Amino acid sequence: MKIKQLMEGVDIVGVFPEFRDVEVRRISCDSRDVTPGTVFVAVRGPMQDGHKYIDDAVKRKASAIILEDRPLKPYVSEGVPFIVVKDSKEALSKIADTFFGHPYQRIKCVGITGTNGKTTVSYLVKSILNAADIKCGLIGTIGYKVGEENIKTNNTTPGVLELHALISNMAQAGDPYVALEVSSHALDQERVKGIIFRSAIFTNLTQDHLDYHKTMEDYFLAKQKLFTECADGNTNFIINKDEAFGQRLLGTLRGRIWQYGFSSDADVCVMRHELSRNGSQAIIKIPQGVINITSALVGRHNLYNIMAAVAFGVSEGLEPASIKKGIEAVYSVPGRLERIDAKKGFSVFVDYAHTDDALKNVLESLRLVLHNGRIITVFGCGGDRDKGKRPKMGRVASAFSDYCFVTSDNPRSEEPEEIIEQIIAGMEKNNFEVVCDRFKAIQKALTMAAEGDFVLVAGKGHETYQTIKDRTFAFDDKSVVLKILSLPEKHV
Repeated sequence: MKIKQLMEGVDIVGVFPEFRDVEVRRISCDSRDVTPGTVFVAVRGPMQDGHKYIDDAVKRKASAIILEDRPLKPYVSEGVPFIVVKDSKEALSKIADTFFGHPYQRIKCVGITGTNGKTTVSYLVKSILNAADIKCGLIGTIGYKVGEENIKTNNTTPGVLELHALISNMAQAGDPYVALEVSSHALDQERVKGIIFRSAIFTNLTQDHLDYHKTMEDYFLAKQKLFTECADGNTNFIINKDEAFGQRLLGTLRGRIWQYGFSSDADVCVMRHELSRNGSQAIIKIPQGVINITSALVGRHNLYNIMAAVAFGVSEGLEPASIKKGIEAVYSVPGRLERIDAKKGFSVFVDYAHTDDALKNVLESLRLVLHNGRIITVFGCGGDRDKGKRPKMGRVASAFSDYCFVTSDNPRSEEPEEIIEQIIAGMEKNNFEVVCDRFKAIQKALTMAAEGDFVLVAGKGHETYQTIKDRTFAFDDKSVVLKILSLPEKHV
């Protein structure tokens, strides 16, 4: 592809020293990835400014540089064209769309945002579509699924270039839909800029990521962009009406709106339900009538996730039978109240809960289906993240657990002991023990557990690593539980 073709539709301020119609083989925002034939786009991010690395990109033989500032020297001797634009993030989105063949015109994007529930809802959406014999790609916290290929990841929502490449590959693989978890970081950093979503789903909003967003208002405004900047008159808005921020969204949206919740006037609502340690049964009202669902997903919070997915199916005009089949086909979601059969008379659950609200939801769900046993919780808080939620998580864990082991999560650059001190400052009952070593904390919890008890290992969920200072090493809560209990993977 030629550079002039690539730049069609981009607001260009100027070209220096000249607009040579060079061949473009790749696009990159990372100067370290630049090779001959690469267009380097200098983007200002929250941590780095790509304009600082223009020299490096030129040295690596970039075919062109796209930037916001007019360069101090035009590199005439190198013969590299500098294309100055008003907004390099916007330019990146447009040229990525062109370079990858306009993938969003070939696939329907289902965006799911909220503090909790995004992963589970995305799995349910995919399963419902599959039940209707419709293929669906997956992009989210646990990984990406392109056709039949599974790809591991470290980001909930990938960067602009990777996202466009993934969507393009999905379209080529014959996936007419993609279920995409959309994080607040991705929305704030404009990683999904230029995408018009077929469906936009809002789950809930509780305190998280305030190390980044600073206030709940900023956090909400970032989430809101999915419904204001990434939608058009054909977008289906699927909103949790029982949630305060959901109500706020509903007050601003116009168009194709589908409300879900326990409120009887919602488009999709739970009329009756029964919860157990083995899942839930629910009669869900939809505009066409009712759907009787038996799900292996445990807890009231999962009923909300189920309703969100049901509302998606209804908005797409799918048959109730396909919706039911798809929901019931999801036995578990990795690291989301994932049940491990301990074979010891007690039950073990691994969950990703890393906010006070998520932890409260999980513990309340377990309490509702607990008979005569205890809830023993192992948890910690991540380092270099929102410190304000640490005492809140301690308060919730102490209040809703019978006993807690407060341990290390991913402390990153912080001292684990200092994080733990901030957690226990919020614990109002003396029903906890500090065990900094996460393996030993899990081991102690499992040793304490007796018949009928629930052991909850919270915070890391699907994650398979632990980061301490500058070292990252393998650590998988589920595998650790199985190792301590001497159970093979097949018993999960």
